[in-house]
Amino acid sequence: MAMAFRIVSTCVLTIATWAALTLPASAQWLNHATPGIPRLANGTADLNAPAPRTSDGRPDFSGVWRWNPGRYGSDVTRDLNSEHVQSWARILTEQRRENLTKDDPANMKCLPHGPRANLAPFHLAKIIQMPGLIVFLYENMSFRQVFMDGRELPRDPNPSWMGYSVGRWERDTLVIETSGFTDRSWIDFAGHPHTEALRITERLRRTAFGRIDIDTTFLDPDVYARPWTIATRGDLVPDTDLLEYVCDNEKSSAHMIGRASDGVDPGAVKKLPPEVLARYTGVYETRFPESTDLIRSLEVTSKDGDLYIDGLRRLAPLDESTFVVISGQGVRMTFVRGSGDSFDELRIERLGGCGGSSGVATSFICGAAPAELRATRKSGSQ
Repeated sequence: MAMAFRIVSTCVLTIATWAALTLPASAQWLNHATPGIPRLANGTADLNAPAPRTSDGRPDFSGVWRWNPGRYGSDVTRDLNSEHVQSWARILTEQRRENLTKDDPANMKCLPHGPRANLAPFHLAKIIQMPGLIVFLYENMSFRQVFMDGRELPRDPNPSWMGYSVGRWERDTLVIETSGFTDRSWIDFAGHPHTEALRITERLRRTAFGRIDIDTTFLDPDVYARPWTIATRGDLVPDTDLLEYVCDNEKSSAHMIGRASDGVDPGAVKKLPPEVLARYTGVYETRFPESTDLIRSLEVTSKDGDLYIDGLRRLAPLDESTFVVISGQGVRMTFVRGSGDSFDELRIERLGGCGGSSGVATSFICGAAPAELRATRKSGSQ
């Protein structure tokens, strides 16, 4: 797989990349104190301090950030109804899931993430803000330029992976309009397609020193019947810098075999009543052992007699509390009873190979070092 994690990578590294990763951290500025930022008495950054401003009074978005997509980490269309999506797009998305997303242009073929760049929490991003221009730099060496000089978007641009962006201020909100995307990119990690008519509007507000709230609106009338908006955020990562990541594993997808439906024995799957499934719905949170500041949320929902992770990956029950992930070979999930009748924990286990899947649940197991992760319930049925 070509999906990389800052904390641990499952990609095959070249000798040069491995050498870079084993250098002392001081050689990479990964533990270099950021000058001029507010700090608490213990020396750590005060992330709740007021947002900084530039000399002209505008909010200053400069810094190193980790994107937090929340419930939209896999599927940005989860708030749409099926009738809002063209039938050909629904079929194509389902085909990509069944094929374990092995044709993912970014995670499998080492191309830029494009319109989903701000949904990936594993690569940090740096924002550089200057008069007339704001630049986004990503650890995978892609970038965005947001021109703030009043120019309009190009009318007939050469399609590009990251699109063309212009920005403006609406009081303390930075509004970014982007168009000109190549239709070879995906809008999310579920594999939803788009056309070259896609237009994205982002509204960014730095609500505290350590936080950016982002509302992103998607408009693509050739695929989706109406525009829709998702809410995500960025979390400041102080006292560090970007770590270059070069993907050179683009030939692996040709050797990936199997389909999502191969991972489950139909004879082993049980059918559970709705009242049993309802016990498990809710939001669960987990942290990577190697990077405890990275919190990942999983939302378990029930629809048409099945459970889903983040509305995307179906869970097939093996017994009353143990499930396997469809579209995630080798991943088992067990809901663990806490006090009384409530289920307060979700145990995620790696059982074997993960195929080519790059989804939210399988990214934990296929890319993380431990064979088991535990997620704690934060909200939902009790």
